[in-house]
Amino acid sequence: MMALPPLPPALGALLIGYGLGSIPFGLLLTKAAGLGDVRAIGSGNIGATNVLRTGRKDIAAVTLLLDALKGTAAALIFSHFSPLAGLLAGFAAFLGHIFPVWLHFKGGKGVATFVGCLFGLAWPAGLFFCVIWLAVAFASRYSSLSALVASAASPFFLWFFGLPAQAAVVALMAAILWQRHSANISRLRAGTEGRIGQKS
Repeated sequence: MMALPPLPPALGALLIGYGLGSIPFGLLLTKAAGLGDVRAIGSGNIGATNVLRTGRKDIAAVTLLLDALKGTAAALIFSHFSPLAGLLAGFAAFLGHIFPVWLHFKGGKGVATFVGCLFGLAWPAGLFFCVIWLAVAFASRYSSLSALVASAASPFFLWFFGLPAQAAVVALMAAILWQRHSANISRLRAGTEGRIGQKS
C-alpha cells in the first residue's frame, strides 16, 4: 500500500497537473499557423485527430506529441514527491485535457494524454499501449477501436506487474476515455466509423 502524500504535494499535483493538461495545444497551434479555430471543423474538439482535418499533418503531429507530454511531465514531476502524487498529477492532466477550464470544459478525447500519463507513471505500460494500438490498427484500420482496446488493456498490464493503485486510476481514466468515444462506439457498431487513411 502506498502512503498518502502530504497535503501540499497532493494539492499541488492536482492543481498543476490540471493546469498542464488544460493547455489547448491543438487550438493554439492551429491559430498560430493561420488555420483558424479548430473547434469550428470536424468533431469540434482540440485533439490531434481533429487538427489533422485541417490538412496540416505537421501541426497534427506536434499537437499529438505535446498533448502526450502534458501527461508525462505531470506524472514525472510529481513522482519525485511520491508515487501517489505522480499518479494524482497524471490523472489531473488527463482531466485537464478533456475538461479545460479555459474552453468551458470542452476539450479533446484524451487518447494522447492518456498514453503520455502511462509513460510518466510506468513506461513499459506506455509501450504496451502503443503495441496494442498498432496491432489493432493494423488488423482493423480503426483508430478509435485501437485506442479503446489499448486503453482497456492497460489497467490489466499494470495490475499484472504489481501496480494496483496505478491500475485502478488508469481503469478510471479508460472508463472516461470510453465515454468520450461514445459516438465512435455507436459508429463502430453501425459499421459507419471512418477507417485510417479513408477519405471523408
